[in-house]
Amino acid sequence: MAIASTDMKVYLSGGGSNTDPDLSLGGAISSTLAGTDLFDDVSASEASAGDTEYRAVYVKNTNSTDSAYVTKIWVQTNTPSSSSAVTIALAGEGASATIETVTDESTAPSGESFSTAENEAAALSIGTLAPGAYYGVWIKRVITAAASSYANDTFTLRVKADTTT
Repeated sequence: MAIASTDMKVYLSGGGSNTDPDLSLGGAISSTLAGTDLFDDVSASEASAGDTEYRAVYVKNTNSTDSAYVTKIWVQTNTPSSSSAVTIALAGEGASATIETVTDESTAPSGESFSTAENEAAALSIGTLAPGAYYGVWIKRVITAAASSYANDTFTLRVKADTTT
């Protein structure tokens, strides 16, 4: 059996039973898949003042027998608003480790370097994920000051892995 694209999944953080994307601020991997609604709508006050928020997710190889090789992640589609953008960073803790927890969505994780990772060529390299292994990824959304409020300011991450080295 080989790795299929459906074997690579993205989960919330915040503990095994967390189902709330707003609480996906690091900590243990959740059993809940992350959707495209990780961040709230951009309110008028956030748009006026500008805002930077963070979320933590995990990329997991759900295949029970095969490793995912040359695993990488990138921002396939950035936000539709011209006044916002997301960037991503690999968590420094490494594979199958619990990532740090930040106190609130406005607090940056310690020591992470964020990248636009705007296509596969610029993707962040996770490396090999053994069966059931996972890797933490931080997402940063920046709303520029004097922006317009925006509903459904979503984005799409893409994960790709090879079945052989």
